[in-house]
Parts: sequence; C-alpha cells; structure tokens
Amino acid sequence: MVGKEIDEHKDFLERAINYLKERGFTNIKTDLPGYESPKTFVKKKGGTNLSADISAHKNGRKYFFDISLKSFDPSKLKSKWLLLDTVARLKSNRFKIITTKGHFKFTDTLLKDVNLTSKEPIRI
Repeated sequence: MVGKEIDEHKDFLERAINYLKERGFTNIKTDLPGYESPKTFVKKKGGTNLSADISAHKNGRKYFFDISLKSFDPSKLKSKWLLLDTVARLKSNRFKIITTKGHFKFTDTLLKDVNLTSKEPIRI
C-alpha cells in the first residue's frame, strides 16, 4: 500500500499481522498504533519515503511484507516492490507480497509488469 491507503485498509493490515503471528513471526513492525515503524528508505530523486507495510523476523531471518490491494497509482507500487526486493536480496532477507480475494489479478499483472514472476503472493 502506498501513502493514504494505509489508513483506509487498517483492518486488512491487522488481519495480515495476525496471520504472520500465527505462522511464528516475531518482532513485527508496522505503521499501526502499538507497533514500531519499519525502516524507511528515502528516494533521492524527489525525496519520497518508502517502507515495507510490515517487517518481521522468523528463524533469524528478516522478512519484508507488502500489502497488494487495487490502487489508483500502480507505478508507485511497482517502484516500491522493486526497491524492497532489491534491498532484501542485497542483505539476504526475504520479500513477500500479501493479497486477498478480489485483488489476485491486479497483483499478478503488476508482478508480471516488473518481472517479479518468481514471487508467489500470500493469499489471505
């Protein structure tokens, strides 16, 4: 999710956090009250701030999770995914995408557009 969409979809973000807790993830960080904020990356050109929707640890490895919901500006979402995937690979971390019913096709289309077809979205 990008920008103001986080406020609109807090319920889905909470469902995703509960899903991750059930799967054994710890040290969960997100932009919801009661949680620490995940690390933010600043884009030099334009000064845009980008961060994963959720970051967590499991078995000594750090995971970045991004929520994929239909968006009016998919280009920002694409650039965010490419950045998070690159950072995750550089530091031997993992990057996963979480989506839900009604958003599968949108997610698959974006993944094909940015050539991240090896990523299989987590479906909640």
